[in-house]
Amino acid sequence: MVGDDATKTHNQNEKEIIDHNSPLYLHASDYPKQMHVNEVLTDKNYNDWEQEMMNLLFAKNKSGFVDGSIKRLETESEKYLPWMHCDAMIKGWLTTAMEKEIRNNVKYAKTATEIWQDLKERFGKESAPKAYELKQAMNNTRQDDTTVSAYYTRLRVLWDEMETILPTPRCSCNGCSCGLEKKLTELKEKERTYEFFIGLDDQFSVIKTQILAMKPTPKLSTVYHLVAEDDQQRMITASKKPAREVAAFQASFQGRREPTRNSQEKGWTKTEKRHRFH
Repeated sequence: MVGDDATKTHNQNEKEIIDHNSPLYLHASDYPKQMHVNEVLTDKNYNDWEQEMMNLLFAKNKSGFVDGSIKRLETESEKYLPWMHCDAMIKGWLTTAMEKEIRNNVKYAKTATEIWQDLKERFGKESAPKAYELKQAMNNTRQDDTTVSAYYTRLRVLWDEMETILPTPRCSCNGCSCGLEKKLTELKEKERTYEFFIGLDDQFSVIKTQILAMKPTPKLSTVYHLVAEDDQQRMITASKKPAREVAAFQASFQGRREPTRNSQEKGWTKTEKRHRFH
């Protein structure tokens, strides 16, 4: 009973030290064996897994424990134990979301940062074969009578994955006063616009020509919306076409109907009429 009271007192004191907005704060529902990502880490899905796990840690205000920005505290610090509790919690989240073989290779790491850096060293390096595979997939992706939205989504998945492998270079000068970063971003936007145009069906040749003639070239998001609007107008026109064709067919059919009795009689001779009615 004395031990329970001491634990309660310790937890209360720890909560008084840690503000709810602090990265050292742990919610009562948190526990180490939680599986927060959709898929466990394998040797083939590191980029997707890393992004999803980092999003989770950022949402929980814990990303600093893996990127190294929240340093391990000295044992004399009054927040040393809260830091250790958080780090142990995050280590549990990471290892739970791994295949057993990978988990066995990192289970002796002392901190969550060590686990994160180890995984990045093993799986996060630039992969030339993977980049080549993605580039081939981009070149082979076509609309093929699907919607513009579905086609664009397939490309976006490939672009995002390529960005994790070959990220856009960042300028090292303070605030990028040289404008290099902006130029690189614009070049990537143009490249993706061309890739988007290459796979579009032939029916969009007119809107493509109109967009390419614009100065300056619109952003990729604007290009997509222009093409999507053109597709929507095309669908509306196509839905109205059958109704017009039916009306035209009915009018044509009425014109070709068998002549009426009166119209036939107009062309009969007197002898034909006499024989017809007698």
